Amino acid sequence: MARIAIVTGGGSGIGEALCRALTARGDTVVVADIDGAAAERVAGDLRATAAKVDVRDAAAVQALVDDTVAAHGRLDLIFNNAGIGVGGDVLDLTVAHWDRIIDINLRGVIHGVHAAYPVMAKQRSGHIINTASVAGLVAPPYLAPYVAVKHAVVGLSLALRGEAAAHKVGVTVVCPGWTDTPILDSTGPDDLPKPPGLDGGVREVAEKMGKLYAPQALAQDILRGVDRNKAMVVAPRNARFMWRLARLSPTGLAAVTGIMARREHRKQLAK
Repeated sequence: MARIAIVTGGGSGIGEALCRALTARGDTVVVADIDGAAAERVAGDLRATAAKVDVRDAAAVQALVDDTVAAHGRLDLIFNNAGIGVGGDVLDLTVAHWDRIIDINLRGVIHGVHAAYPVMAKQRSGHIINTASVAGLVAPPYLAPYVAVKHAVVGLSLALRGEAAAHKVGVTVVCPGWTDTPILDSTGPDDLPKPPGLDGGVREVAEKMGKLYAPQALAQDILRGVDRNKAMVVAPRNARFMWRLARLSPTGLAAVTGIMARREHRKQLAK
């Protein structure tokens, strides 16, 4: 039976790949994105439904869930995937930088959970999938705001999973490594000051860490994880390796990543 799914941040990157993978297997998808044109483009390709939604707006996310349930009678999957990147030297960041990433990457997930979980608990079925990052499992320097919110998403997801099982609702948190998406080219929110050293985004740094993972491959990893009701999906292999190192020697990994990050940061500043 086709499942009813909502994907936030569905207009590009991992979200778009998820929308395409879901429809390819016959699921009914609502493509939600703050960029309405991007949502329409993806939905048009897939004969899906598009919705322009800012996940910072709890009422808008609630309306998205309510409208989906009204149209289809249920909600089987919600992918709380929308997110942005904010990084740089903490000395160069403003409170507005912290507020923005908390509002989108953390509150946006909370809003999705708050809207969808009661529906799923009532129908005694469904699955909540929250996109975190391997940065929610390790702590690379110069990404402190991103690391903070992604750790929070991991904790939220694992705690909720323990509760949701009583209502036959699954919860999975996704922790990708470097994935080839537009977020790698982002220099942060356009209306906020640009921290030094982030000209052109972090793609160059990411590529030095190894081959970037394809979002299409990650989407398949995620769907397999959901089908198996896994608590966590950590992909690709090098992300799992980093996670294992962090568990084995958190201080050792922190020292090594600190040295590497400071070196790269100095190179970026020198450009």
